[in-house]
Amino acid sequence: MTDATQNSRAGTLIIGNCQAGVQVASTLRELGDTEPIVLVGEEPHAPYQRPPLSKAFLKGEVTADSLTFRTHDFYRDHTIELVTRERIVAVTRTVTGGEAVAESGRRFPFSRLALTTGATPRRIPFEGSELEGVSYLRDASEAAILEQRLRTARNVVVVGGGFIGLEVAAGARASGKNVTVLEAAPRLVGRAVSEQTSAFYLQAHRRRGITVVLNAQVVRFVGKHDTVTGVELSDGTVLPAEVVLIGVGVLPRIELAEQLGLEVDNGIVVDSRALASDGVTVAAGDCANMPNPSITSWGVGRLRLESVQNAVEQAKVAAATLLGMDAEYKTVPWFWSDQADLKLQIAGLSGGHDQVVLRGDPDTEKFSVLYYRGGDIIAADCVNSPLDFIAVRNALHTGLAIPAAVATDTSIPLKKLVSAAPALPRK
Repeated sequence: MTDATQNSRAGTLIIGNCQAGVQVASTLRELGDTEPIVLVGEEPHAPYQRPPLSKAFLKGEVTADSLTFRTHDFYRDHTIELVTRERIVAVTRTVTGGEAVAESGRRFPFSRLALTTGATPRRIPFEGSELEGVSYLRDASEAAILEQRLRTARNVVVVGGGFIGLEVAAGARASGKNVTVLEAAPRLVGRAVSEQTSAFYLQAHRRRGITVVLNAQVVRFVGKHDTVTGVELSDGTVLPAEVVLIGVGVLPRIELAEQLGLEVDNGIVVDSRALASDGVTVAAGDCANMPNPSITSWGVGRLRLESVQNAVEQAKVAAATLLGMDAEYKTVPWFWSDQADLKLQIAGLSGGHDQVVLRGDPDTEKFSVLYYRGGDIIAADCVNSPLDFIAVRNALHTGLAIPAAVATDTSIPLKKLVSAAPALPRK
């Protein structure tokens, strides 16, 4: 790794050493760009995969070094200047480009700018949040601290019943910890999956010995000698805990975008080309609020997606846009979550559905929930059903139909139903 210098020839500056940032840089080179590229981030690590942090990393199955996207040789061979440990605090634009300034005072000139600043954990200002043992999980440093604490902990409390919280809870329980999940909403992962899928995960985690409390109201974290010892609820109950993980969502990092006067609204507002409101800056990944990329017409108009697939595909479009190429982000969004031996794969976006079809028996821990609108399939939650996931994703991508009337018949592979009928006209 090298350091950008104040006299560097201005080229593309990518702020954010993450999945999207690496993809922007590598795609620029793949598309033939020969201008300088500087990829800068504040973490001490080379860019790495984040999803395993809540799963394999905490279980000791992988190391931080094994999660890196690219070797140092890759950056050298592709003349991508990788800069770590530099937090960009100011960005200004000129007629021909601009300049970014790091907290250290180092300056980074640019002619083209990509913001891949990602997101940061949503903080909750409860009394006791500063106690040792109260953790968040977003980066490798936080994951390393949490992994060390989990080794000696007996009681673990997870605040938040979303994907990250449930993944950590499942891993901790598999390691023999006493685990409680506190969810403020009336169901788990309620914003992402159907009621059927939520109900399944509630029962599945309880079967595995995790205590799940819905409609939970945390009052404060209690401790002794500056170390957390428990979580107090509104009814006066105090749950013992040597480790508390707070997983209540993330907030997009928009500070630099605001400095530049870019439009922001739950992220940096971009168009289908990943282009921000100034018409020259691109943004991609968790920080970007974009038009619904689904190739179907259903769902919300704009959204911010937190997924590897989105970061990669949107970053490819952003790179093309920087080079003046005609590119547009249209795809089928997909996601996954590994919770112990339960693998959830989601294809499409279920917003706006008017029909839900259950395929299989949740009691077998292998089933799919299919979402329809106007007779068209628009999404699916697939639990331990990878073939269903692939079939739905392919159907959405090619515009074919999966008739709801026969989708419940598990004796017929879903892929055969996909090819049985063309899609209905989009409304």
